[in-house]
Amino acid sequence: MRGLFLAVFALLIVVGDTGRYAPQLVANATTALSYVREQAQLKLPSELSAENTYRVRSAFALLWHAAQLNSIEAQQTLMTSIEEITSHQLNPESHFPSPPGESTDSDELSQELSQESDELSQHRGNEQTAANTSTQVPKLNALYWLENLVSIDNADAAWLLYQLIGEQSASERFMALAAKGNVAEAQLAYAMSSQSPDKREKWLIRAAEQEYLPAQAALADWYLLHDQNKKAKPLLAATASLDMQSAFKYGRLLWDEGNVDEAKIYLKKAANLGQQQAKDALAITQRYSVTALGDVKPFDWAQGNQCLQRIQPFAASLATMIRADSFYRQFNNDERLASLSLCVAPPIWLPKDALSCSDDYNNRNVLGCDVKPLANIAKKRQFSHAVVVAKQGKANVQNGVMFLDIGDTYSVFVHELAHFAGFADEYPIARSMARKICDIQRISDFSPPNLVIDSPHYYAPVVTVSRWAKIDPNTIVAKAKTCEGVSKNSYKPSRRITFMEHHDTGAIPPLYLVLWQQQLEKQQAQRPISMNFFQAFHHQGDQKEAAHWLAKYEAFVGKTS
Repeated sequence: MRGLFLAVFALLIVVGDTGRYAPQLVANATTALSYVREQAQLKLPSELSAENTYRVRSAFALLWHAAQLNSIEAQQTLMTSIEEITSHQLNPESHFPSPPGESTDSDELSQELSQESDELSQHRGNEQTAANTSTQVPKLNALYWLENLVSIDNADAAWLLYQLIGEQSASERFMALAAKGNVAEAQLAYAMSSQSPDKREKWLIRAAEQEYLPAQAALADWYLLHDQNKKAKPLLAATASLDMQSAFKYGRLLWDEGNVDEAKIYLKKAANLGQQQAKDALAITQRYSVTALGDVKPFDWAQGNQCLQRIQPFAASLATMIRADSFYRQFNNDERLASLSLCVAPPIWLPKDALSCSDDYNNRNVLGCDVKPLANIAKKRQFSHAVVVAKQGKANVQNGVMFLDIGDTYSVFVHELAHFAGFADEYPIARSMARKICDIQRISDFSPPNLVIDSPHYYAPVVTVSRWAKIDPNTIVAKAKTCEGVSKNSYKPSRRITFMEHHDTGAIPPLYLVLWQQQLEKQQAQRPISMNFFQAFHHQGDQKEAAHWLAKYEAFVGKTS
């Protein structure tokens, strides 16, 4: 005990004798910390003996004095020591045990740190007085010392404090200070917390410039999202050897550029690391190949009434082809839809520039493409409807063509398939469309099989309600949300939330499947792709081609099953 007293006393004497000379304060603090590290095998432990607690407290006090004298070395030494002591709080797999009686549960630890941070302001005045008094050593409290360092704008301390306290309890000030202090991890977190696109990109760039791998990968994703492949490419190249997600995206990008051999190297690398999309991509390259518009072959559809709608998917990149193939395979394995007279052909992989698409097609804020290049394929393959999978945009159906992007799931595909048969959405639709379909004089022009609206004496169209009752006399007419945008009541034949309201969780009631098949058998109630071609060629001024497709449309809707 005598040795402990002399050690602490010597440290405190040094404070007075050095006249607060920073290098000497740092040297004496380092000596004390080195002694503790030697006993703990080169690292300050999370638990200290009584003697070593006094040594570390005294050393921290000296370092804080030096830090206040603008000593960068003192700040760095104090930060390193705090990181060693708190490492068990940041890394649950640390070999340092928790203090006796303390829970190791991360949630309890986060709560404890949050409470300690809240109490910090109450004790800060007393602790600060203790730090500046030569006869008293302040409490060994990591949060207290970090707050001190944050008060002199130490970015590393701000980031560690943010991590220790937890995202919910920590002030955004800590993260912002750390980001501005060039802490790459904080810059990435700061970027991802921002709702401003410009601000997010700015901080992603700053973090990536420090060669911080997660930031480089995040910035590459940002550029890919905004169709800036040239900017994304060097970032993906830098991270592909270390990150399987980047390896997959880099391989996909190389493939779309035509660098097939190098693309396969990265796709195989990602697949070997367990990246499922890379495995799917390699499978796609084995099953399909890019086919020029003029080289597409005819397709043998099932005969009779098995294919009242003949649906042909298209894609023009590796990413969109992966998605199109997944729709095709899932549809053919979907037992729910097996009774419907729908046929989906294998997708066709077109050259990347075969279709001109936009996520704001015709200024409508939806995905769309100029489908005229598909007309000759339609003549060969005799499909009645098409699915175009593009990179990005809002899913929709327009006159026999379904537009989906790579983010759409199979449930979206099924929802849009129902639109092919005339089903209406059961969520609140846009006012422009609601003014048409929710109007008592115009709803008969659409006659959706799953929707009716109020009329003065009953529902309209009354024939739709009769259809429901004929299929199932126990049908319950329930409120729908379709016409809420124009403050009108609409109704559907089910109390359940169906797939026409929530595609991802909604059910397909048996009644809807019967209605769906009936719609397929009433081809005059459908809008095949021939109408789309007619409108496109007529608008272009190609009246010969327009006349051809108008005749095809009239023949289709004139059929009866």
